[in-house]
Amino acid sequence: MRNILITLGFSSVIFANSFQLVYTPDTTINSGRTLKFVHTMVHPYSDRKTMDMGKQHNSKEFLKPEEFYVVHKGVKKDLTKTLEPISFQGKKRAGKGYRSKHRVKKMGDHLFVLKPAPYYSELEGIYLQQITKTVVNISGKPTDWDRELGLEAEIVPLSKPYGIWEGSSFSGMVKASGIPVPFAHIEIEYLNSDVDLNNLKMGKAKTRVNNQNFKTIEIKANERGEFTFHLPRQGWWGFNAKGVGLKKDNKEKELSIDGVIWVQVKKVQ
Repeated sequence: MRNILITLGFSSVIFANSFQLVYTPDTTINSGRTLKFVHTMVHPYSDRKTMDMGKQHNSKEFLKPEEFYVVHKGVKKDLTKTLEPISFQGKKRAGKGYRSKHRVKKMGDHLFVLKPAPYYSELEGIYLQQITKTVVNISGKPTDWDRELGLEAEIVPLSKPYGIWEGSSFSGMVKASGIPVPFAHIEIEYLNSDVDLNNLKMGKAKTRVNNQNFKTIEIKANERGEFTFHLPRQGWWGFNAKGVGLKKDNKEKELSIDGVIWVQVKKVQ
């Protein structure tokens, strides 16, 4: 019965295409350094606007992220105190978000996980909570990239989410609190602008399309919650498993808990 409940959760929220961003310029680095991040909620392809993270429906209150941490070789380190509030400028409007810094020293994979407070979407009349992962590797030694974290909504990589050549593919498994989600609905978007970390804004669009079908790509996982997607262009790609979390309400409103992962694709030199 529990699996059946999971599969029915996304039907009313599939039209949203906002993605929580956990962005740092490079996911493959040769040695330890201080990583700079920006955490903001955007429409990756169209950059229509930047949403206010943590926005609530019945007040002007903006709640802080519930969790932000990094996992390395199974050890979890809390990073919530590194979060600094910012205003991040999109093409049409700025939105409330955060930036952070963290020095990575040890070889291997560093899994950065952000669990923002639920965001109220006025357009849909529901709350969105997108638990987001970005994996950074140091020195080419893989350690944790396929580690399952047991998140309420999670895409567990079945192929490395970094070190990806243009024209390759990415595979993953959608899970909710450790349970595979059969036929999960997944939205995929290309981050169509460079992120300016210094000036906290989006850059110019890299590509242009006139049809929504090319802005948000939609696929479904198989009966085991697994999927594979071909990556045709260098840059950042976001994968969002929609509404797979078991909890479905927040403050007497509908809640969609989504699992997001970002992968970086490099061009063959």
